[in-house]
Amino acid sequence: MEELKVAGETTQYIVVRLGQEQYGIDIQYIDNIVRMQHITRVPKMESYLRGVINLRGEVIPIMSLRLKMDLPADEETKATRIIIVKLEQYGTLGLIVDEVKEVVTLETSQIEKIARDKDEKKNFILGVGKYEGGLISLLDLNIVVQEK
Repeated sequence: MEELKVAGETTQYIVVRLGQEQYGIDIQYIDNIVRMQHITRVPKMESYLRGVINLRGEVIPIMSLRLKMDLPADEETKATRIIIVKLEQYGTLGLIVDEVKEVVTLETSQIEKIARDKDEKKNFILGVGKYEGGLISLLDLNIVVQEK
């Protein structure tokens, strides 16, 4: 029997840090999280595309979320991670983040939708999640990975 979805539906997000800000990525898109590794540069790519890595025989393009969102360039530390995401339209892609913090479960009532406007940076954000007194900007990965 099919389960009916009722109000109070929840979604899990992986909370990542970019600079001082926290962002949430819907867990359904996440395939893997790996430590920072050597990225092979590919000529004539957009500056936010750092290159490719070979992960278990699969060549995966790597994007700097910081550069894509017009933030200062990545400063690699022991906490830096590559989040491997799978998107229907774009396939597999790696996103560099400063740190992976935790997995949170947010109910629909804890998420404020953001009005879309022409400010491109805001368009990356689907909404803002309220969690334990803090705010988590929820990324719209399909918008983030689009070519500019």
